[in-house]
Amino acid sequence: MAPKVLVSDALSETAVQIFRDRGVDVDYMPDLGKDKDRLAEIIGDYDGLAIRSATKVTDKLLDKATRLKVIARAGIGVDNVDIPAASKKGVIVMNTPFGNSVTTAEHAIALMFAVARQLPEASASTHAGKWEKNRFMGTEVFNKTLGLIGAGNIGSIVADRALGLKMKVLAYDPFLSEDRAREMGVTKVEMDELLKRADFITLHVPLTDKTRNILSAENLAKTKKGVRIINAARGGLIDEAALADLLKSGHVAGAALDVFATEPATESPLFNLPNVVVTPHLGASTAEAQENVALQVAEQMSDYLLTGAVQNALNMPSVTAEEAALMGPWIKLAGHLGSFVGQMTDEPIKAINILYDGVAAEMNLNALNASVIAGVMKVAIPDVNMVSAPVVAKDRGIQIATTTQDKSGVYDGYIKVTMVSGNRERSIAGTVFSDGKPRFIQIRGINVDAEIGEHMMYTRNRDVPGVIGTLGATLGDMGVNMANFTLGRTAGGGDAIAITYLDEPLRNEVREALLQTGKFEQVRALHFDA
Repeated sequence: MAPKVLVSDALSETAVQIFRDRGVDVDYMPDLGKDKDRLAEIIGDYDGLAIRSATKVTDKLLDKATRLKVIARAGIGVDNVDIPAASKKGVIVMNTPFGNSVTTAEHAIALMFAVARQLPEASASTHAGKWEKNRFMGTEVFNKTLGLIGAGNIGSIVADRALGLKMKVLAYDPFLSEDRAREMGVTKVEMDELLKRADFITLHVPLTDKTRNILSAENLAKTKKGVRIINAARGGLIDEAALADLLKSGHVAGAALDVFATEPATESPLFNLPNVVVTPHLGASTAEAQENVALQVAEQMSDYLLTGAVQNALNMPSVTAEEAALMGPWIKLAGHLGSFVGQMTDEPIKAINILYDGVAAEMNLNALNASVIAGVMKVAIPDVNMVSAPVVAKDRGIQIATTTQDKSGVYDGYIKVTMVSGNRERSIAGTVFSDGKPRFIQIRGINVDAEIGEHMMYTRNRDVPGVIGTLGATLGDMGVNMANFTLGRTAGGGDAIAITYLDEPLRNEVREALLQTGKFEQVRALHFDA
């Protein structure tokens, strides 16, 4: 059955057609985002939800979204999506961070010019039939210092445009390296230096706990007298009341805001102040940007629902279409390894240690880690997946450690998972053969070569004569057919294990019959997703 997507906000017809051309069923209801009750009634019928800013994805809506696998926001900001709730439900949240970057950067530059030359007020005055040429004394941007708070995708575009205007550019960004700063042509500085030196300040960071009120009253007081401040990023980055006070006192010469702490902004301490330019969140409002992000949403969602490729996800490692094709068997193997150790323990899990060898070490380890953790956690929480599993593991205080190494043996690569629970450790290793089939190659340090099936049985015993015969005879007497059987041991007379691939789930009475023979120290039923 084809995956089904709901578009609850306005997207271009071209984007909707992309879904159809890719083989995805799509229902286009551009006004549904405003009707939360109706949205909640039907959301359970869909695998994907494409939105803009009108649709609010709350934990209550997610409770109704029993089929939902992915939410994609046409744009950058996802303030309208409860990402932690989506993660716990196993729903991927994507955005489109690049489709409107140029448009948003251009709007920031436009606001800078508008506040530098008092263009809105001059326009209104002239429209009113006045000719107040001497009233509107502006300032040049040439040779002025621009301070960027945030030098990521949009910030770097603003820096490029500002350098073209012959401005000097300072940048505060904890994630900006010195090499990248030199490549951009900007000077990396700490926040206090930027505030002290900048003639213009523009903000280009997301709204997080760390960035909320980044221009607080305290920081605003540190700014250079006569500074002009521009925010076309997110509301909530500036203490608007403190900014209004500094504008009234003359310390801040001007401000231009496209975003506000509360939107729609019907009132603000900044409204009706002279030399304050305000626009109604127009940063991404160009025909080109709206088309770009809509097309990007359709492509990203289709790729994920049809091929498993993950792009621009905010709560899961990204996996390209090429990686998805190459890594598919390895991701399945990682899940099986996690599932094995998860099914083999009844104790609280303390830690999961994952070793990647050879070719496996060169893959997307974040995605492989997520698959291992999901395999482990699914034993206790059946509906967990690669999105929700890391969240669940973190909530439970489980430590995750990853190690890589060069090829160390006969296999081109392998994955080894060791789970620590109580005072015990359980380990299993596996690889992917050239036929694309995952195999178990080592359990408890004992080498094996086990094909993985949906229904399996693990047995442990002393390596003495008659065990294999007893196993076969007991299963035969109880009508259980073996599809495959693999045996391994430490040494003659030592510990031995067997992995048996069965045609049906291991019944409890069969398990009890095997234990009653006295030949087996442990008999465990295992199940692996096909």
